[in-house]
Amino acid sequence: MTSERLTAIDLFSGCGGVTSGLRQAQFDVLAAVEIDRKAQETYRLNHPRVRLFNSDIRHVDPQALMFSLGLNPGDLSLLAGCPPCQGFSRLRTKNRAISIDDPRNDLVFEFLRFSDVLRPQNILLENVPALKDDPRFERFISGLESIGYSCLVSVLDAADYGVPQRRRRLIMLASLGRTPNLPTPSAKRVTVRKALKGLVSPDLSNDPLHTLPERRSASVQKLISMIPKDGGSRRDLPPEYILACHKRVSGFSDVYGRMAWDKVSPTITSGCHNPSKGRFLHPEEDRTITLREAALLQGFPKNYKFVVAHGKEAVALMIGNALPPPLIAAHARSFLA
Repeated sequence: MTSERLTAIDLFSGCGGVTSGLRQAQFDVLAAVEIDRKAQETYRLNHPRVRLFNSDIRHVDPQALMFSLGLNPGDLSLLAGCPPCQGFSRLRTKNRAISIDDPRNDLVFEFLRFSDVLRPQNILLENVPALKDDPRFERFISGLESIGYSCLVSVLDAADYGVPQRRRRLIMLASLGRTPNLPTPSAKRVTVRKALKGLVSPDLSNDPLHTLPERRSASVQKLISMIPKDGGSRRDLPPEYILACHKRVSGFSDVYGRMAWDKVSPTITSGCHNPSKGRFLHPEEDRTITLREAALLQGFPKNYKFVVAHGKEAVALMIGNALPPPLIAAHARSFLA
């Protein structure tokens, strides 16, 4: 990359995971686009100097945005982001009719529209693996190639790039005038123990994100207490304590499971505060992980701010949908080699 000043724009910014990763890679994020009000508030709390366009991206003129930032075509170092991926999710793509009709799937072409006008030196797009098999993604790649970009597409595990969780993601890197390269995976994975090191128990904390209360029935709380520490699951329970709904299904074995201290966590989702949604029990304490712990397992800094007044469900959704900053940082740095 020839420019001394590394500049970036974050499309579909959400609560700021991509921007955090770009800043870790020493990029100056000039602007971001996000439609959701609650995500906007969280983004502004953490990135007050970034110009945030709080609008539907389809109504944002990339040329006007570019000139408002004092840029000309080709000046921008990196255009990055993640178009909404719910329409491409694994569960939804099992039903092709739902997947095809989901209007969010077409938002990937907004990335192409901005790329055609801004002509960024590099592009980074992250999404769910199922996007790779969608015909729209093929058209998107063809569109980038037709305006001069060399593209590299890979499906990888975020745990190989400093994120303390298993998380299979699609990464697309594109560059003008050269072929991009994937970064070298980390030599050692970041475990749950390392990610949560130094974090006090919620009972001793004054962090509002860490102290949001749980509400469990006495029977569920007893079940949780019986699950073996450090990686145990509901399969370890005596037969009389296995819930009736679990006896009727053979899959979803991670529900009511504990994380293991010396492994990466499972994928952090919007249900990360609910033991019935996955292996989200604390390795040792008889509770689910807190939202602060979930944010740390997503790779957010310990001081990252969330608006707890939005409610537990809304904050969990933001954290679960976020892009892990270490994953973004590793791939943004790959453009500098």
